[in-house]
Amino acid sequence: MDLSQFGINNPGVLMAGVDEVGRGPLAGPVVAAAVILDKELSIQGLKDSKLLSPKRRQHLDLEIREKALAVAIGWAEVEEIDRLNILQASLLAMQRAVEALTLQPTLVLVDGNRSPRWSYESHAIIGGDQKVPAISAASIVAKVYRDQKMIDYHQQFPQYGFDQHMGYGTLLHRQALQQHGACAIHRRSFAPVKEVLIAE
Repeated sequence: MDLSQFGINNPGVLMAGVDEVGRGPLAGPVVAAAVILDKELSIQGLKDSKLLSPKRRQHLDLEIREKALAVAIGWAEVEEIDRLNILQASLLAMQRAVEALTLQPTLVLVDGNRSPRWSYESHAIIGGDQKVPAISAASIVAKVYRDQKMIDYHQQFPQYGFDQHMGYGTLLHRQALQQHGACAIHRRSFAPVKEVLIAE
């Protein structure tokens, strides 16, 4: 993709890539990352986090954090997802990630078809996590962070297998939900969880 249309090669333009993970799961937060890459330091193998193995993602996460000019995470908790809806919670997580950057960007490129309402010059790019290296980096950082959060939740709620499915609605997860009911990190506004709560 030709990013020059956004003026990123102009001196003084500081571009952040933003992506979120965790829109689809039945449990856990939605997490976003914002990354400003250093144009002088290349990172090989950046692509959509879903196309990488967990081991490769972790390796790249470390390299991104080491080489990027700035990296930040933002998230929206389950209560916010249930109160706002998942789209608005995702946009909120993105906003929090960008606001947490130690360097404030002059341009923000977001994966998807819409950006949060903010004062930054911003463009939403469909499939951006496969087209823009900074967005790919953000998707990797967000995925590694969220996966670790879900592994931590597994210690608290081992009966659901969060360390295996990361809160997504797999058969294993749905069976555990039927058997044990919903826990504190389940999204009560999501249909499979709502059905279990009604049946209780």
